Amino acid sequence: MQSVGKKLLSIVILLAGIAMLIAALAMDFTGSKSDARGPLLVIGIIAFFVGLYLFPTLKHHRKIVYFIFLFPLLFTFVVTVIIPLVLGIGYSFTDWTGIKFTQVVGFQNYLTMFKDPSFIWSIVITFIFVALNMVLVNLVAFLLALLCTSGLKGGGFFRASYFLPNLIGGIVLGYIWQFVFNNVLISLTGNVSMLVKTNTALFAIVIVYIWQYAGYIMLIYITGLTQIPGDVLEAAKIDGATPVQTLFQVKIPMIASTFTICTFLTLTSAFKQFDVNMALTNGTGSVPNFMGSYLTNGTQMLALNIYNTAISKNSYALGQAKAVLFFIILAVVSLIQVRISNRKEVEL
Repeated sequence: MQSVGKKLLSIVILLAGIAMLIAALAMDFTGSKSDARGPLLVIGIIAFFVGLYLFPTLKHHRKIVYFIFLFPLLFTFVVTVIIPLVLGIGYSFTDWTGIKFTQVVGFQNYLTMFKDPSFIWSIVITFIFVALNMVLVNLVAFLLALLCTSGLKGGGFFRASYFLPNLIGGIVLGYIWQFVFNNVLISLTGNVSMLVKTNTALFAIVIVYIWQYAGYIMLIYITGLTQIPGDVLEAAKIDGATPVQTLFQVKIPMIASTFTICTFLTLTSAFKQFDVNMALTNGTGSVPNFMGSYLTNGTQMLALNIYNTAISKNSYALGQAKAVLFFIILAVVSLIQVRISNRKEVEL
């Protein structure tokens, strides 16, 4: 009898919570300005989970508790990632102004962006930037990791020093290096700043990105190197393996999964490069386009191009269409990279 009463109580609380949630959402979608909307939403969520927790079903009770603890993270992920992604895809087929849309325009935004030479160039230069950084960042980071795990005196100091640039915000970092390139290093480049021309400006962005990100990737390589069993290295030494042979035939194969993680992180981070690009060059730099004239945004990478389209030009629907394409490119390239890296792991 007591179990039946507890079950009825839990059902009542559950239904009350659901009813309050529906009422709060209805107020939101209808544009109601009632002050009760917020309290209804919060109380409804609490009542829903209290009802779940009180429900006397021992078989699934532990799963319900797990779900209650996971819900804040899942809810945040859905609200901040899944829902904006779905809405963004929908807005890309409209004339969205950032506030509302009046009509569905189909694929017009996608056709428009592919007719824009500056957008095509931003894709090209982004791929060049990603390719350079995937190689150089991982190479520099791995060499630094080898240095810091070699037993060199003051290894902790070097680790902290190499990681420190990663703690500086990209905007601040860009302005610092802009001063360095325009005032400190200008005498080494023939009294012409590296940021003036597109080719040298791109190389300047690569330098700054390596300086900022290599320390972070270095820590991951250090973790992989320190997890190699000591008896394996000792056996290689007894067998007469040189340090170079030990590196290429023992250490690198044993941390193949670490290389997969680092290349994935480098690829995704380089693709999404925005703050340093904006602060260092703001996308400026002349480059010939495919039609014979010149583009004035020769260092404008894909993320910055999307930002300028939506914010500077106030073309939110077109910017959203570019963002959707950006997501597709990043997802496809990341999946291909992980697939290739996993295959290399098996070969090693």
